[in-house]
Amino acid sequence: MNRTRHILRDLRRDLVKNRWIYIMAIPVIAFYILFSYIPMAGVQIAFKDYNFGAGIWGSPWAGLEHFIAFFSGPYAWRTIRNTMLLSLYTILVTFPLPIVFALLLNEVKSKLFKRTIQTVSYLPHFISLVVICGIIKEFTQSTGLVSSLLAMVGVPAETMLQDPARFRSIYVVSDLWQTLGWNSIIYLAALSGVDPTLYDAAAVDGAGRFRRVLHVTIPAIMPTIIIMFILRVGQFMSVGYDKILLLYNSSIYETADVISTFVYRKGVVESNFSFSAAVGLFNSIVNFFLVVIVNKISDKVSETSLW
Repeated sequence: MNRTRHILRDLRRDLVKNRWIYIMAIPVIAFYILFSYIPMAGVQIAFKDYNFGAGIWGSPWAGLEHFIAFFSGPYAWRTIRNTMLLSLYTILVTFPLPIVFALLLNEVKSKLFKRTIQTVSYLPHFISLVVICGIIKEFTQSTGLVSSLLAMVGVPAETMLQDPARFRSIYVVSDLWQTLGWNSIIYLAALSGVDPTLYDAAAVDGAGRFRRVLHVTIPAIMPTIIIMFILRVGQFMSVGYDKILLLYNSSIYETADVISTFVYRKGVVESNFSFSAAVGLFNSIVNFFLVVIVNKISDKVSETSLW
């Protein structure tokens, strides 16, 4: 009882002392309550035969019927496989390269050259995705820039987005182009906080530039790298459907159709809301367990974690 009284007293003092901070936090809290927590009540659609007339609460329960229909259907394995492979390839390419890019920029001494490279690398992030996908389609046509360059080294010129085997490469490379500079910002910020005396001490011990990067720079930013990796794994099953929708067509469904695009077709195009909600819920649950597992492993191995 006394402990509870002390906790309430400390809480009241903190609220009074930091009242303006709490007032500034109200819009953020309200945003997440309105758009993240309240909508979670709609998850029950996945367990119902939803129809507009009866609404969410009046629609009859269907249990696990939609989950069973998805996993026993012809597209379950294809969409899960494509989602996992595309996400895995994207992580393997687009996660480490921004770190390498930031390390290289950190070694550049010319401020003008460094700022120029940063500006050029950031630009693709600010280009509309519709424009990006339009550029990709133009460049990968049979007469496009990429196809013409490949033809010079003996690769037959063809519309690359009609070939299922090439879609993943196009997606990953274009994603790297879009995100390389922007994703490197957080690592550059982490690098700016490294104590310069550590480099001086390493130089006194005879460490060259490469060894200083290996034994000083990378260990100093490793907590940031681990946190970013955990957050990225939490989106493993959430491959961006918007870019894929703008790029793919029926001829490359075999490798391009992922869970998010499948949910879009079933929910928006075919108006099968309960089925699409069930598939989307499965996707979210997998992401949740992945981030929990990776966070736990990271905490055990490196003592760095989200919680």
